[in-house]
Amino acid sequence: MAEAGVIAAPVNLMDFARAPGGQKILLAIGVAAVVAVMVAVWMWGQKPEYRVLFSNFSDRDGGAIVAELEKMNVPYKYSEGGGAVLVPADRVHDARLKLAAQGLPKGGNVGFELLENQKLGSSQFVEHVNFQRAMEGELARSIESVSAVQAARVHLAIPKDSVFVSEQKMPTASVLLNLYPGRTLDQQQVSAIVHLVASSVPELPIKNVTIVDQNGNLLSDTSKSASTTGMDPSQIKYVQELQQDVVKRVVSIVSPIVGAENVRAEATADVDFSRSEQAVESFKPNQTPDAMAIRSQQTSESLNASGAPGGVPGALTNQPPAPATAPIVAPAKNAKAAPEPVAAVPTSTQKDATTNYEVDKTIQYVQQGVGGLKRLSVAVVVNYKKTTGKDGKVKMTPLTADETTQITNLVKEAMGFNQARGDTLNVVNSAFASPEQEEIPETPLWKDPGTIQTAKDTGKYILMGIALLLLYMRVLKPMLKKITEYTPPAPAAVHPGHGTPQMEAAMGEGAPGSRGYQDSLARAQKLANEDPRVVANIVKTWVGNNE
Repeated sequence: MAEAGVIAAPVNLMDFARAPGGQKILLAIGVAAVVAVMVAVWMWGQKPEYRVLFSNFSDRDGGAIVAELEKMNVPYKYSEGGGAVLVPADRVHDARLKLAAQGLPKGGNVGFELLENQKLGSSQFVEHVNFQRAMEGELARSIESVSAVQAARVHLAIPKDSVFVSEQKMPTASVLLNLYPGRTLDQQQVSAIVHLVASSVPELPIKNVTIVDQNGNLLSDTSKSASTTGMDPSQIKYVQELQQDVVKRVVSIVSPIVGAENVRAEATADVDFSRSEQAVESFKPNQTPDAMAIRSQQTSESLNASGAPGGVPGALTNQPPAPATAPIVAPAKNAKAAPEPVAAVPTSTQKDATTNYEVDKTIQYVQQGVGGLKRLSVAVVVNYKKTTGKDGKVKMTPLTADETTQITNLVKEAMGFNQARGDTLNVVNSAFASPEQEEIPETPLWKDPGTIQTAKDTGKYILMGIALLLLYMRVLKPMLKKITEYTPPAPAAVHPGHGTPQMEAAMGEGAPGSRGYQDSLARAQKLANEDPRVVANIVKTWVGNNE
C-alpha cells in the first residue's frame, strides 16, 4: 500500500505553527495575552492610594468600623501590623464623618456593661475588680464628654473596709487626660473634673484626686498659684477678665483714630478681695454752748415778800432804826411838801436754771465689699501716623500735642479714670519697630514635596504609557499583521520511495528556491486538491513511523 512508503515525522509546536489554523490560534492567544498585560498595566496605574482611617482601636470597635465600611461600600484594607484600617485617600474624611455620626470608634473604655457578662460562681475578688473597672470606664466616658478632652483614663484606689477606725483609709483617684492639640483646660474646668470624680466615689475627698495631662503637667495642684498671689483661681480669673475688658475698651476707642494695628494697651488692676466689717463710735471735742445742741432746759424763780427781818444775820441787823432828821435846805414857799416815804417791805428773790446739752457722738458701721477696685494703671502706646509728602512718598510722623491730648482724654473716659483712687495713665507716641521678617530660604524645585509628588504621579503615567506603547508596537501590532496577512506554509519534502508515484512525480526534483522546486510545489498542491486522500495517507504514515 501507499501508506507503507510514508516516513513519519515528529509533531511539535513549530509544525503546529506552520499549519494555517495553528498559526491563527497561536496568534490569537498571543494577542489575548498582550491585551491582558496592557489592561493589568492600566489598572496598576489607576490603583488608588490608601491612607489611615483609624488606628489603635479595640477589637470591638474594629469590627464595628469594618461592618459600617462594608455597608457604605467603601473599600478597605489593613496595615502590615494590623493596627490600622486603610481606605482610599479621597474617601478618608467622608468615612470619618459618617462613622463619627454613629459614635465610632467608641474607645477602649468599658463601663457597667462589663457586669452584664458576669459568670455564675465568680469569686468576690473578681466581682470587686470588675466593679472597679466598670467605675473607671464610666468616669472616663464622662470626662471625655468635655470638649477639650480627647481621651481619659481613670485609676481608682479603693481600700478594703476595716472594722477598726484607726485602720480605715480614704480612697484616692488619678486621672490622665489626653487633650486635643491646641486645647487647654482652665482652673474651673479642672475643678469641675475633680468634683465630678470625688462625687462619684463614696468617701473620696477632693484633695485625693490628681489630674495630669499627656505632657505630665499636674493640673489639679492649685497650691502654687494661691500661695504666690494670695488669690484662688477664680479671683485670678476675675482680675484677668477685668484687665482684658479695660484693654478692649481702650483699643476699641482709639483704633478708629489711629488704626487697629497702630495701638497697643495694657492694664493692671489692683483688686481688694478682703471682706471687713467696722463699727465706729466717735465723740467730738467740747464746744461752746452756742454751738451745742440743747436737749432740755429748765428755769425756776421764787419771790419772798414777808415782814420778817431779813438780811444778813448779825449785830447790825438787831439794832433799832435810827431817829428821823429834817433836811438842811428848807423847801420853797410855793413848793409842795414831798410825800412821806412809804416804809419798804423787805423781800427776797431766788432764780434757778438747768440746761441739758446733747453729747456729740457719731456711730458708723462700715462693710467692705469683695472685689473692690483699689487702683487701676493703664499704659497705651500709639504708633506714628502715616503721611504722604509732596514727592508722593509715605513717611511716619509723630502725633501733634492736640492729637495726643485728645487720645489721652478718650482713654481716661474709656478706662474710668479716678484720680482720687490713685489711677495712673501713660500714653506714649512712638514709632513701632517693624518685625524682622525671617528670610526663609527658597526650597529648590526638586526638594518641594508637591513637586516630588507630582513628578511621581507623572512618572508613573509616563512609564505606563511607554509600556503600553511598546507592547502595542513590538508585540500586538506584528501579531495582528500576521493574522490579517495569511501565507500558506511550505509542504514537507517527500523523499523518493516513501510516497506514492503520483506524489513523487508531483514533487519532482529541484532545490528549494529553484524553478524546478516551484514547479514541483505547484504540482503537489494540485495533487492535494484533486486527491486529498493521498496526502492524508502520507501524513498518517509519518505519524505511525514517529511512534
